[in-house]
Amino acid sequence: MKFAVQHTDGNARYGYLITDHGTFETPAFMPVGTQGTVKAMTPRELEEIHAQIILSNTYHLYLRPGTDILREAGGLHNFMNWHKPILTDSGGYQVFSLSDLRKIEEEGVTFRSHLDGSTHVFTPESVVDIQRSIGSDIMMVLDECTPYPTTEEYAKESNALTLRWALRCQNHYRKTTKLYGHQQTLFAIVQGSVFPSIREYSAMKLSEIDFEGYAIGGLAVGEPVEEMYSMITVCTEILPVEKPRYLMGVGTPENLLEAIDRGVDMFDCVLPTRNGRNAMLFTKHGRLTMTNAQYKNDFTPPDSECECYTCGNFSRAYLRHLFMVKEILALRLATIHNLFFYQWLMQQARISISSGNFSKWKEHQMHLLTQETFVYS
Repeated sequence: MKFAVQHTDGNARYGYLITDHGTFETPAFMPVGTQGTVKAMTPRELEEIHAQIILSNTYHLYLRPGTDILREAGGLHNFMNWHKPILTDSGGYQVFSLSDLRKIEEEGVTFRSHLDGSTHVFTPESVVDIQRSIGSDIMMVLDECTPYPTTEEYAKESNALTLRWALRCQNHYRKTTKLYGHQQTLFAIVQGSVFPSIREYSAMKLSEIDFEGYAIGGLAVGEPVEEMYSMITVCTEILPVEKPRYLMGVGTPENLLEAIDRGVDMFDCVLPTRNGRNAMLFTKHGRLTMTNAQYKNDFTPPDSECECYTCGNFSRAYLRHLFMVKEILALRLATIHNLFFYQWLMQQARISISSGNFSKWKEHQMHLLTQETFVYS
């Protein structure tokens, strides 16, 4: 893997990351394909909306279809017919969300499947092995995502465990080899809840271990948004400037712009796909709820300034009709639009950073995105 920053504007960075499955530019938004598919989208449609990299999930792929099937298929790229970069989360967040179905120990975490109650164990070493079987270009270490709120004492103990696990992941990663002919790389995850001193310690210690990239985890789990922004700043001020920075599971268009302004390079979130399936569209002038009666006779595009397939061919009235009669096409068209919008937003951020105009552009976008006249409940 090679990462390079080409332009900066304040703390905002425009760069690129090279993998054996291609290059993607940063800031980058990764559509979420948890189970080896971005819901309602084909790989061809992902290319058409200009997705450069997608995210999938170790926990879910481990349970279904399983590592044996993935190995037989030649890895996830071949299995799902997506031949651009893939990042896999380690599954730690999913495991730790099963609060009553798992037990955390030094060796790893024992958990019961949400599917059939069967017992499984994830260790730092085993999640590396699973991700080797998946064949993702970027793998994540096993970590513990602390809940919010939590005590400073628990956050400190949890982070210490995450650091020990990160070192074990790195050591095992260096002992194992690629399975499908392409190189893989491993990112660490900074934890520490909303406690600056713990975040600082986590970022410092992980930097010393020297990973090829760093994620900021454990945010957007219920904390106030200003706390989230503060923790992002704490992390990016310490993490190496020459390495990519990935903010996990965040978020709204406004969240992304604020994080870019603080030096973050990569993002993922289910928001554009999940909200799209629930009739909410992100537009350049705010959010639209397509089931609202006011769109019954509105034959304008969802966003007249958008160049996606949905806005180029269908009206608000038609999308509302599809949602009201519960047609599957409604979910697909809304997802196409929302993901296109997120990719457009990242492209415009890159352009503004390279032209030295990010701050002014961001201010203008934040104003448009939060216009009250376009926000419908």
